[in-house]
Amino acid sequence: MTIQMQDLAGTAPLRSDPWPISRRVGLGLLTLLAAFALLGPVLVSADPARQDLSASLAPIGGDFLLGADHYGRSLLARLAHGARLSFGMALLTMLSAAVPGLLLGVLAAWHGGVTERILVALSDIVLALPGLLLVLLLLAFAPGHFLPLYLGLSLSLWVEFFRVARTTTARLLVEPRIEASRLLGFGTFYILRHHVLPEITPLLLTLASFAMGTAILAISTLSAISVGLQPPTPELGSMIVELLPYYAEAPLAVLMPGILIFLLVLGLQLTARGGTVR
Repeated sequence: MTIQMQDLAGTAPLRSDPWPISRRVGLGLLTLLAAFALLGPVLVSADPARQDLSASLAPIGGDFLLGADHYGRSLLARLAHGARLSFGMALLTMLSAAVPGLLLGVLAAWHGGVTERILVALSDIVLALPGLLLVLLLLAFAPGHFLPLYLGLSLSLWVEFFRVARTTTARLLVEPRIEASRLLGFGTFYILRHHVLPEITPLLLTLASFAMGTAILAISTLSAISVGLQPPTPELGSMIVELLPYYAEAPLAVLMPGILIFLLVLGLQLTARGGTVR
C-alpha cells in the first residue's frame, strides 16, 4: 500500500450540480458514522479495555450487544472508540496537511521566482520518498506512539494540496478579471478572497476526502503490521489482526472492524468523487 492521492490539478471542470447523488449518499453515510464515533463512546458505558475472560468470544446478544473479543472486551465499545480514533486522527492529519499545503501553494504561485522554485523542489523531494516509508522512518524513533504517526502522514499528504493550490492559483492569476481587479486598486486579500479561494475550495474539499480516506487506511495498515498504534488501544486494524486466529469461532467479530473501515473509506470516496467529472 502506498500513500498517494489523485492529483486533481488539470482535471475536468466541476459538475454544475454541486450535490450529485453520490455525494449525498457519501455525506449521509459519513454523518451516521460520525455520530457513531462521537456518541458511541458516550452512550456505551462499557470500558473498551476491561477484560473478562469468562466472557471470551461471547456471541452477539445478552450482556454484549455485538459480542466480545477473545479477552472478553465489549466489541461495541471497542468499535465505537476505534471509529472515533480513526475519524479523529484522519481529520487532524488532513487539516495539518491541507492548511500548509494551501498556503504554500498560493504563496508559490503568487510570488513565483525563487520562492516557487524552492517550494516546488521541496514538494518533489517529498514525492520522491514513498509515503509509508516516511511514516516508518518517523515511527522508528517512537514506535506505537501517536505523534510520529500523525507527523509522518501529514508530511506525506501536504504535497497534493500544494500542487493543486499552486496550479489553480497560477491559472487564475493570468485571467483578465484578476488583472482588472489589480488595475482598480483591489488588494491581495480581496483578490484571494473573491477570486482565488472560491475556485480552489471545491477541489480542496475533494482532496480532503481523499486525504482522510488515505489516512484511515494507512493507520489501520500500520497498526495491523504492529508498527502503528499498539494494543490495548482500540484501533480497527489491530483489532482485525488480534481476532484473526479466532475466525472459525467468531467470524463476525473479525469482520466487523473491517466492515467499519470499509464504510468509512467508502463514505469519503463517494463524497470526494461526487465533486469531479470522470
